[in-house]
This record gives sequence, C-alpha cells and structure tokens, in this order.
Amino acid sequence: MFGLAAAHPDEQFYFHYRSHRMLRSFRDALPANAHRRLLRGAPSADIFHALNQRVDARAKRTITTFHDLFVLTGEYSTAEFRARFAAQAREAAECSDRIIAVSDFTARQVQDLLNIEKSRISVIPHGVDAVPALPGERTKTILFTGAIQTRKNVARLVRSFEQVPDGWKLVLAGAADGYGAAEELAAVEASSRRSDIQVLGYVSRSELDALYAQAAIFAFPSLDEGFGMPILEAMANGVAVVTSNLSAMPEVAGDAALLVDPRDEESIGDALVRLTADESLREQLGTAGRARAAEFTWDRAVRSTWSAYEAL
Repeated sequence: MFGLAAAHPDEQFYFHYRSHRMLRSFRDALPANAHRRLLRGAPSADIFHALNQRVDARAKRTITTFHDLFVLTGEYSTAEFRARFAAQAREAAECSDRIIAVSDFTARQVQDLLNIEKSRISVIPHGVDAVPALPGERTKTILFTGAIQTRKNVARLVRSFEQVPDGWKLVLAGAADGYGAAEELAAVEASSRRSDIQVLGYVSRSELDALYAQAAIFAFPSLDEGFGMPILEAMANGVAVVTSNLSAMPEVAGDAALLVDPRDEESIGDALVRLTADESLREQLGTAGRARAAEFTWDRAVRSTWSAYEAL
C-alpha cells in the first residue's frame, strides 16, 4: 500500500487498522497522501481494499487479496481456527466485487472452493527487493526460514538432513510457536545429527539477511503454500533452492530450483545430497534464482493492483 500511495501522489489513501494494530502502526511514517483510520464497519472510500481475505462489511466497491486457502484443504491448524478462517474467507469472497490472488494456484482455489467466477479474479504475485551480490564464500549451511509448524514440514526436513555428509549444518530460523511445533521440534531432538542442527527461533530482518548471505542451500519443503515468499527471498540472495512440487511453489520457483516431493524424505534427502556434492550446480541455481526473483518486482505488483482498481 505504501508503494501505491507513492506511485499515485494525487490520490488520497486511508489506511484502516483494527484496534489491536492501530498503535503498532505508528512505528511507520505514512506517505504524505495517506492517513490512518480505525477500521469500523465499511470504509466510505471509493474503493476498499481488504489485504488479508477478511471483509467485515461490504463497502461501495470492495476488492480483497487472498493469500492461501490451506484451511479448506488440510489439517494444518486447530479445528476452531479452520472453521473461523473458512467462514471469514467465504464471507470475504461473497462481499468482494473483485479478488486479487497472489498466485495462479490460489486463484484456482478461490474459483473452485469459493465458487468465484474466474472473470472476477486478478492474479498479482508478490514482489521481492533486489539484493546485491556480496563478496565472500558461503558456508556449508542448509537454511530453512519460517514458523515451525506442521505445514512447514520441518520434521521431514530434519530426517532428510541426516543423509547429508558430515561438515554440513542445518539452520532453522523462525518462531517455534506454530501448530504442531512441538512434534516438529521433537524430530530435532531425536536426530542423529542433533549437534549439527541450530534452532534459532525468531530472527530480525537484519539477522535473516545475514543468514541468506551465508547459506549455500535453502530448503523449503513446505506441504502447502499460497505463494512461498521465502523461496523468492532466497533466490534474490543467490541461494540454491530446494522446494516442494506442490501447491504454488513450482509456480514461484520455475526452473530455478530443485523440486521434491515433500511427503517423501528420500526425495528431499536426494536433492540435499546432490546439492551438497555439486558446488557448480549450487552456483548455477543461485544465478538462475537471481534471474527468477528479478521477474517478481513490487513495481509490477503496484501497477497490476492499480489496474485492478481501475477495473472497478
């Protein structure tokens, strides 16, 4: 939204926040043509853009961004969360004049699971900032980023890592408070390579950037993603990527990653072993990844979002 305001300085933007997020919003300085408002009912603006597939009340014109619908297809959260989230998604779809999906995969889910006509959906992928190539050797590190939870498939990644030669380490960066985190972390404690596995918990943006700069391999064998932002971030940093052949991940990765069956530990392990043994392949994927990430720009996302507004 900051990019939209900057790109259209003659328009007025009203950033509406729910009450529990209002105070936190003051950490960021708004563009001169943007103003804060508390979200109560339907905003009176010409277009209301709901950014996270929730619409409490229909506005004059409503457009909603859908990021994923895994709650409708898998048991990756509590039954209560799935029921509440599913109800919100259905209500948002019903109240929206137009829907933005962050991937073709999510667009198909919106169409099939929420009965939305294809003509009402615009596919607008996320963008990623370009990262300059930094000098220095990468360490023998396999990096995973994301919340530790069932959907992220960390336990299988840990067991697959046990196939990797000695000298390599696995770094897990992300808050350990997701659904099923205890079961995923139990695989770490039980691993024969426990001493080679680091569980960092939540890391800051600067710490994450440093991890991307050092890692030789990025492993993201998630079971379900509506997009897969960590894949793009790793690619933008020139890291060789291993990711899943399910949901939106092949769409994001293109030909610039090794795709694996995330339900098959041998498939994940084979890809990791292959990359640890082949530095030239890692360099090849790192270069291809940078080129792939360059196709996903925030400028393009801003232009496409504005076009969706104009369509209303």
